[in-house]
Amino acid sequence: MRKMRKPLLVMASLCLVFATLLAGCSKSGDSNKPDPGTAKNEGQQQKNNNTTANNTDGKWVLGEKPLEFSAYAHYQNTDFPKWESTPIGKYLSEEKQVKINMIAAAGAHTQKLSAMMASDELPDMIWTDRDHPDVDRLYKAGKLVPFDDYLDKYPNLKTWMGDLNLLRHEDGKLYRFPNWYSSNPFGNAGYVINKKIYDELGKPKLETTDDLYDYLVKVKEKYGDSIVPFEPHRAQDMQGLGVLYTAFGEGALYTHLNSGLRAVPKDGKLTSVLTDPVFREAQKYIAKLYREKLISQDAFNQTEDQVLERVMTGRVAVFAGASPTDFAGEAQPELTKNDPDGGYFMIWPIHKPGLDKNKIYPGTYTSFGWNAAYITTAAKDPEAIFAFLDWYTGPEGMNVQFFGPEGKNWQGFDEEGKPNFTENYDPKEVADIQTKNNPVMFVGNTSYIDPAKYKYMANMPFEQQDWRTRYQQTITWPTQYNVTEFTGLNPAADSDEGIIQASVDEMFLEIYAKSVMAGSDEEVDKILDQGQKDLVSLGYDRLLEWRTVKWQENLAKMNKQ
Repeated sequence: MRKMRKPLLVMASLCLVFATLLAGCSKSGDSNKPDPGTAKNEGQQQKNNNTTANNTDGKWVLGEKPLEFSAYAHYQNTDFPKWESTPIGKYLSEEKQVKINMIAAAGAHTQKLSAMMASDELPDMIWTDRDHPDVDRLYKAGKLVPFDDYLDKYPNLKTWMGDLNLLRHEDGKLYRFPNWYSSNPFGNAGYVINKKIYDELGKPKLETTDDLYDYLVKVKEKYGDSIVPFEPHRAQDMQGLGVLYTAFGEGALYTHLNSGLRAVPKDGKLTSVLTDPVFREAQKYIAKLYREKLISQDAFNQTEDQVLERVMTGRVAVFAGASPTDFAGEAQPELTKNDPDGGYFMIWPIHKPGLDKNKIYPGTYTSFGWNAAYITTAAKDPEAIFAFLDWYTGPEGMNVQFFGPEGKNWQGFDEEGKPNFTENYDPKEVADIQTKNNPVMFVGNTSYIDPAKYKYMANMPFEQQDWRTRYQQTITWPTQYNVTEFTGLNPAADSDEGIIQASVDEMFLEIYAKSVMAGSDEEVDKILDQGQKDLVSLGYDRLLEWRTVKWQENLAKMNKQ
């Protein structure tokens, strides 16, 4: 999902996109996680290295000498903020001599990267989808730097990620530095409810799709156009509408709709989404909501700022998406500042009547998170950039991003390698730090930071815990599904299948939007029937066959066949 997009998800923010972002709790028995003593020693040793001028092993050390490089976020409508405008950027720039020059595309991301590639004036680092076709073009052109020679020298990624094999390219080398990676459930997809509106409407049951429909009708009747009953975030990315799809089938996954899959597994094969009965039933429900104006009528063309403004001012009744906790978490303190009964809360995922609510998954995650950072051959010192990213993803780097520089909110590490929080810990300051740093969390380490975050709040009453974290612990993390097996299913952009994918993606979004805006159930079926024929004429079946082979190869590598 962020799709920080994740999506920030991330992730994102994601893969927080996080698109996309905050993630799942690590299991103490995870064989990929270092033992507590190792984590503590590694964090302390990193700290010692950073304050010592003596460097006899040839390793790059944060703060020992200046590091300056350029970075570019290859996501439509997403640009990195100026480095020094973020708390982490200001601190690292002033205290550790790290300066990152952010390259903006101002919405013209496809054109921007194409122009940089054509002129061979690439940024030093690119942050984008883990399997973005444009990155594949760079790989084929030999413009990416492999990380293999750095993994043992700077071991945080290798230590905390564990098995990197599914991330490798065809040549067996590693070019991706994943963001929000973890072997444990994480993610933020789901439903956020406006508490004030919910209370005013009598706190009705909100469990099934029937309950949701009845609730949205009541919102429309009481508040008219002043409140959006159902806010689906960015419908062109299928965001909240994709979350609604998952309510209609046990095991129906948001990922089925994504560009990297566009398929539903059945009997060992990947089959068309448009012919899937669950998808069709969901589209009829969504179209009904849309034509009754229970969904934002500008859902397919609204901007992030427009959605944020509505959420911040409490003008939405139900907000769903890949990571609705990002905006809702930011709005929560503002809405409750003068009204303790205001704000938002999350509910267990909506399900169709008769389905098992514990088999409904509004969001997905992979062990590799949502997006990734790549270092290009334009970098003068790629090892220094990798070393910085490795520090950034390690215990000290993650703690500084989330809690600020060592000394105020945290000091040193405990026996498990988690930060020791001080008596001066300021929850509001920490929440502000996390929100402002979120856009530049390029290589988030979910395995480490989630247990670290929860340590402070574990013994606090539920209502006093950080808004995002308490709902991650109780709602979102338990209801996200691992889709690592579906990674790497994008063909090369210049291959026959890659050309088919580009055409299929463009047409799929047109078909999807038309079906949402259909005037009746019969029209939904008609649109999807014609859409299936049109996709097949583009080579959709061939793309599904290619992806099935790759999917089965992934299953074999994961020993899941």
